[in-house]
Amino acid sequence: MSRLVEVRDLRIEARTDAGRVVEIIRGVSFDIDEGEIVALIGESGSGKTTIALDLMGYTRPGCRVTGGTVTLDGVEMGALPESRRAAMRGSLVSYVPQSAAAAFNPAHTIMDQVVEVVRIHGSMPIPEARVKAVELFRALALPNPETIGERYPHQVSGGQLQRLSAAMALIGDPKLVIFDEPTTALDVTTQVEVLRAFKSVMRKGGIAGVYVSHDLAVVAQIADRIIVLRHGEVREEGRTADILERPQNPYTRELLAAFRPSAAPRPPRVDRDDAPLLVVRDVVAGYGKTDAQGLPALRILKDVSLSLARGRNLGIVGESGCGKSTLARVIAGILPAAKGEILLDGRPLAADFRRRRREDLRDLQIVFQSADTALNPHQSIGEILGRPLAFYHGMGGRTREARIDQLLDMVRLPRPLRHRRPGELSGGQKQRINLARALAADAKLILCDEITSALDTVVAAAIIDLLKELQRELSLSYLFISHDIETVRAVCDEVVVMYKGEKVEQLRPDVNGGEPTQPYSRLLFSSVPQLRTGWLDGLAQDPELTRAFAQR
Repeated sequence: MSRLVEVRDLRIEARTDAGRVVEIIRGVSFDIDEGEIVALIGESGSGKTTIALDLMGYTRPGCRVTGGTVTLDGVEMGALPESRRAAMRGSLVSYVPQSAAAAFNPAHTIMDQVVEVVRIHGSMPIPEARVKAVELFRALALPNPETIGERYPHQVSGGQLQRLSAAMALIGDPKLVIFDEPTTALDVTTQVEVLRAFKSVMRKGGIAGVYVSHDLAVVAQIADRIIVLRHGEVREEGRTADILERPQNPYTRELLAAFRPSAAPRPPRVDRDDAPLLVVRDVVAGYGKTDAQGLPALRILKDVSLSLARGRNLGIVGESGCGKSTLARVIAGILPAAKGEILLDGRPLAADFRRRRREDLRDLQIVFQSADTALNPHQSIGEILGRPLAFYHGMGGRTREARIDQLLDMVRLPRPLRHRRPGELSGGQKQRINLARALAADAKLILCDEITSALDTVVAAAIIDLLKELQRELSLSYLFISHDIETVRAVCDEVVVMYKGEKVEQLRPDVNGGEPTQPYSRLLFSSVPQLRTGWLDGLAQDPELTRAFAQR
């Protein structure tokens, strides 16, 4: 097996918004053999994506290579003019992004975009490229491979679009493919399908890969070797099984420890005549024009009912499109239910949040998945936290300023951070501010909608620990919506499984040990990647699960 990639003492610096120059990649060296898949892992800011992009001869705006060499297939990328590097992208090395949706033009068919690479490089006639694209669609286990290319990007699912972006990367017969967090936004069942497809095509074609991820269980299924990065430096490197089973570096051990959150002791239940805090009864919701009965043309939620006890946590799990986030929006009143009722602390809530009382708005708060879009970029953190204090409690002056300091203390952030704007904060810090804003209202129930999905493992684990700590201190209740099933089970007392807008079952520790009984629930829970090599291959050989995947 010959050497394909050689990275020697790579150094990259970046200029911050304040004008400071900092070294973000510090003397990184590693090799990749032909046909080998190497994973770059580490938390946000470790330099994973920066290094991966430099393998293509691409440096992010504001960054500059200051030392070292990157040699790809015997050619030193830094010594080439940009025109030569551009010619190698898509032919010798290609890229699969985290967001497949951002890689496709919504105005053109999928097929036209997939064959665009060979048209640009002139590597084969377009009719031949179309035949090859169909072969790739089939190899990537896409449905209707002969006709799926005729669709537009919005007409396929997220998992299908991610595999189609891989087809776009592979059609030029590259020797190296860079996968940049390609399954982060996918639910577990879709992730399994995508990983199987990626692994099969890469192995059959003998294609080398760089897999950028913070998900160790995913890396365990696809990578031959792992390189652990922190603060732009290599902390540890080795075969995948050795890194997972016998980590040598303390930081690697920290990553492994943070991967699966442990369930905390449950707080004592605080009941008032055993009345639940939240009741959702026979809720129907969706989009589009309504019929004579007031029901929407596109029904996302179909007669969903659930309840949440005071001081307890309820998890909502299911694959993409099952209605999890729609349910959160309905409970919060952002999307008014077409039918059914919602009660909070025994009080019926108006379907539309604009018609709810201030007391209702105060008691029920929502923390959204994307902290970036949930915080006003033009306001300081102090202004963001001060607004609910004034709105719900009439606080002003020194009282409000003191309470802002208390809120920052509660979410374990330094008080001087109140003077910054959201753009100056990390992803984890922004999500803590979102929590602090919900706490500013003195909420009884907080809806957490995929709040850790965009965070790396270590930061997500810290947010989960914070949620548990706040619950112990404030007797909060959480409705925790996520496709991260292990996190949900660690945080929540009961778990509701949803599929196609319906509640499949509600899992309770005192019933069947909290284990799923319905076929779809068993499929969902068995699809959670395990932190060991060979798990994905074993799953593919399980006939019961294979049938369940085909039937869902």
